[in-house]
Amino acid sequence: MNIVLSRHSSQPVYQQIHNHFSRLIKSGKLTPGQKLPSIRTLSQRIRVNKLTIIQAYSYLEADGLIYARQGAGYFVNRVVASDLTLRSRNISYTESHFAPAQKVIISEGGSSFFEQYIASLQAQHTTGIIDFSSGFPRSHGVDNLQKIAKRALAKPLDNLFRYDFPEGQLILRQQICQMLLQQGLEVLPEELIITSGSEQGISLTINYYLQRGDWAIVETPTYHGALSILENIGAKVIGIPMTGAGMNLELLEQYLKSHRPKLIYTISTLHNPTGITTSLTHRQELLRLAQQYECPILEDNAYEGLNFDKGTAPIKALDNNNLVTYISTFSKTLMPGLRVGYMVVTGKHYRELVKQKALHDMHVSTVSQAIVSEYLASGQFRRHLNRLQTHNLQSRNAMLQALESYFPEAVTWTIPKGGLFLWAHLPDSFPIQAICKEALAQNILVANGAAFFPGVGYPAMRLNFSHNIEQIEIGIKTLGNLLKKYSSLVAQASLVAQAGKPVQ
Repeated sequence: MNIVLSRHSSQPVYQQIHNHFSRLIKSGKLTPGQKLPSIRTLSQRIRVNKLTIIQAYSYLEADGLIYARQGAGYFVNRVVASDLTLRSRNISYTESHFAPAQKVIISEGGSSFFEQYIASLQAQHTTGIIDFSSGFPRSHGVDNLQKIAKRALAKPLDNLFRYDFPEGQLILRQQICQMLLQQGLEVLPEELIITSGSEQGISLTINYYLQRGDWAIVETPTYHGALSILENIGAKVIGIPMTGAGMNLELLEQYLKSHRPKLIYTISTLHNPTGITTSLTHRQELLRLAQQYECPILEDNAYEGLNFDKGTAPIKALDNNNLVTYISTFSKTLMPGLRVGYMVVTGKHYRELVKQKALHDMHVSTVSQAIVSEYLASGQFRRHLNRLQTHNLQSRNAMLQALESYFPEAVTWTIPKGGLFLWAHLPDSFPIQAICKEALAQNILVANGAAFFPGVGYPAMRLNFSHNIEQIEIGIKTLGNLLKKYSSLVAQASLVAQAGKPVQ
């Protein structure tokens, strides 16, 4: 293990050690499962302090390149490169052939969010079902979180026992401000409201800006939970179709002009369900249109923390007119059951939304807030995110490879740069409901794409890729066999129909 260190370099020694091992692992010279030198051995061999080796290994572990085995040392992790090329279709992992028909949908109602949510919860309690349908992340670092929760609850209980301010605990809001600063969004604690997950933030914002009969714009497809909230208050919805770059802005302007909607709901980063992330140019143009037609924006970026790369600053970071309400959550990055989210609200809207929050549930659980705050204070959140991102990258690539191996050529899909989902687009002739029903009979639960449209959309499936690689292989192979069967049936029916046509 020949590590050449420069004692006079501006780069810290631990970083030089980290970079050395990182190069060896990524080049394949150190293989998955291979053991790294022990901390003591390496510190003696290259004559550095043990703490320096610990720091270097900690960063390698945070990058997902190595893992620690209790009492045995550090080992090279399984790494799936993000720039691999799909084998037979020759599509880069950074490209997507997602290009559905651009059809605007005017609200017809009928979202099935509740049914899909309950089905996913039931699947969690049923042995043997592979659940590709859910919006839940897999659990990671739970043992560590348990220790941190104990520390949070070991502190004086006075603050946890009492009712709290509706906008949330000040220390947590300060910590979130620091976290958002790294994402390019500069806000004050006095512009933050702690919510019960992002779902409450969506509900508060929609109910604040809209009344029964008002028009709202959403992307199609979009998050079915938001569609259900809009339907519940009696809003009328305009679904602007998604392209591979995001919402179709030409159609958006057309309907901003003709219908004068009261709110635009958008998911700019790691869109649910497609996984698409919009560019800075797209965000700037969307904001410009919203300003021109004086239409507020609700930016729901629940998956922002799961980016594989450094993401683009949110639309809210570009907002100088208090037009954008920004929403996110710890449910997708830390623990769903804590139900801690947050919303950024600036200007005159803040006080009114705090009042609505107080009427809704007084405040978010002080215990949940204390646990999240303690976790952020521990300094382990960034490392935790890096591990999640590495795991999800491996799982995403495994699913892309499985899709290519097992799905028929007629099916296309998006290639997200993070998050939990990709979106599989089926030909119009495929009976999606029957496919989902038959898949469930084979213990594979998928989210029927119909739920993500405010009316009749196109056949599609949202697939959660945050499973282990074995489950992905089994589940996608089963789905692929089903799709190939229906592809053959559709082809046969087409031949029969053509044979029955009279000769011209």
